[in-house]
Amino acid sequence: MPQQPNPQQPRKQPTGKKPGFNLTWVYFAVIAGLAIMLYQGNSGSAGGQKQEVDYSAFRAYVQKGYAREVVVDKSESEVRFVVQPQHIREVFKAGSDKVGTRPTVAAKYPTIDKVTDFLDKNYKGVVRYEESSNYFLQLLGSLLPILLLVFLWFYMFRRMGAGGPSGGIFSIGKSKARIIEKDGKNGTNVTFKDVAGLEGAKQEVQEIVEFLKCPQKFTKLGGKIPKGALLVGPPGTGKTLLAKAVAGEAEVPFFSMAGSDFVEMFVGVGASRVRDLFQQAKEKSPCIVFIDEIDAIGRARGKSSAMGGNDERENTLNQLLTEMDGFGTNSGVIVLAATNRVEILDHALLRAGRFDRQIYVDLPELSERVAIFKVHLAPLKLDPDLDVELLARQTPGFSGADIANVCNEAALIAARHGSEKVGKQDFIDAVDRIVGGLEKTSKVMTEEEKRSIAIHEAGHASVSWLLEHANPLIKVTIVPRGQALGAAWYLPEERTITTKEQMLDEICSILAGRAAEELCLGRVSSGALNDLERVTKRVYAMVAYYGMSENLSNICYYNSQGDYGFSKPYSEKTAELIDAEVKRMVAEQYDRAKRLLTENAEKHKALADLLCEREVIFTEDVKNIFGPRPWKSRTDVLMEEEAVKLAEARTRKLEAEEAKGEAEGAKGES
Repeated sequence: MPQQPNPQQPRKQPTGKKPGFNLTWVYFAVIAGLAIMLYQGNSGSAGGQKQEVDYSAFRAYVQKGYAREVVVDKSESEVRFVVQPQHIREVFKAGSDKVGTRPTVAAKYPTIDKVTDFLDKNYKGVVRYEESSNYFLQLLGSLLPILLLVFLWFYMFRRMGAGGPSGGIFSIGKSKARIIEKDGKNGTNVTFKDVAGLEGAKQEVQEIVEFLKCPQKFTKLGGKIPKGALLVGPPGTGKTLLAKAVAGEAEVPFFSMAGSDFVEMFVGVGASRVRDLFQQAKEKSPCIVFIDEIDAIGRARGKSSAMGGNDERENTLNQLLTEMDGFGTNSGVIVLAATNRVEILDHALLRAGRFDRQIYVDLPELSERVAIFKVHLAPLKLDPDLDVELLARQTPGFSGADIANVCNEAALIAARHGSEKVGKQDFIDAVDRIVGGLEKTSKVMTEEEKRSIAIHEAGHASVSWLLEHANPLIKVTIVPRGQALGAAWYLPEERTITTKEQMLDEICSILAGRAAEELCLGRVSSGALNDLERVTKRVYAMVAYYGMSENLSNICYYNSQGDYGFSKPYSEKTAELIDAEVKRMVAEQYDRAKRLLTENAEKHKALADLLCEREVIFTEDVKNIFGPRPWKSRTDVLMEEEAVKLAEARTRKLEAEEAKGEAEGAKGES
């Protein structure tokens, strides 16, 4: 909001300060002077205009008696004469006021002998022979390209070095870190109050901030604060946000830099910037150094993604290792770093003494999502009946960044509909928009395609309702969204571990769409591409990673360090056995899905018909056809309560639309 002027505050008087000197104006002045000199050197004699003609025209003018003061320039192979005043208009088609009092006609002659013979026979005046030459212009013409190249070279390297502490080309090896100091103009307004849902991680970094504020509390017992802390977690969970909060809370200088800022095309620049960064940090100690996305320079040596090693990146990493814990002392400098690819980092970087702590920032749980929603809902104009816990339950697996996106998208949807407040339906539409994509209401489908999609999605809904460990159903739709022609929305339970039975039930429900097509239509379609991809990955993980198959039980071929290179950690015979186990388990669950659909064929058909009619069905519709589920978990109880709320909300919406239609009809009749 713009601030109103204070009438009691005195107005600032102009200082009358002249603009500073700029070397660019000197460059322009020199170029303009050279251009003027070149123009004057190429112009005719003083006091008249010069006209270039061919040698035959020159001879004709001389024979007619137009010439006076003929000059033969041997160095330029040029002959010229000053036109008689009475013939100026005939030659130049203008008067002397336009071309001057001494206009000149010049031409290039073929040979000196020919022009001498011609002048001896046809001109009775005095002929001067000279070898005048502007040596300065010749020298300038030969040196000008070189001078321009030198100027461009100097200008480019001066621009590349701009921004360093000393400026010029030699500042390219200087650190590009952003320095945030207490009460500085470039500070941040983020504090620990703005970080919700990361209580464990906040406690870890708050301890670092408390040590810098009051080190005696920890050192009086002989303890030492960790030299470094590494924030690890999936993208969007709040690692950089935690670092911003540390910068906002700490009362010491905070150096912020990205890992990619160390890498340049010039050899040795990365190591030079690391040295300069820690030199500045030591001068301002105690302080905090934050390196975001440290995997850009911290990748394990000898394991580059390319065929050969990147010496420049490895030199930068070696310098970073030395600065963090090398032969020299590095007291008072605490290093924070963030990455979502800790498995590819070098072991020397992760050892104690460099990064003593690894703070794992995981995806938020239900209670943490509630806290995050409250932070992002604060600036919005909300419906008083909005249930924040319901929003948190409907966004399992969402990161903090995803939740912020949901809140923003819901506000945009409410504004698009002309609402004055953001309600529950806006958030539901926002979740559907983010997870499934934009609804394609303009996509045209035939009745046969629509029926096939309804049978497919009804198969998912039916089998997931009949299996104990399948995820509870929220709604099913055949309205195209994004790349999907239809979708079934579930509310997965937040489990700490997953059993084999739970994974098999989920795989069976995923395969139920293809099984329903085969049973009801006698054919299969390409609509199960995403289902088959998910099933293959899950079953392969069960066999090769989790040891959940019969013939390969209790064996894991997964290595989190990625030390395999180009070779597989098992033989070709074992690979064939893994493929056979995957095919067997997929076939068993596919047959199981077909058996469940065959036993409940009438209910599945009724659900598909209802889906064709309404295009979107909810939990209570499935419950009316199949009856209540015999297994009730906490999520099922919550879903039943939510189903009642959704049914009531839908009824109120239909009644409001009918009342609005009747009111508009009555208004039209009147």
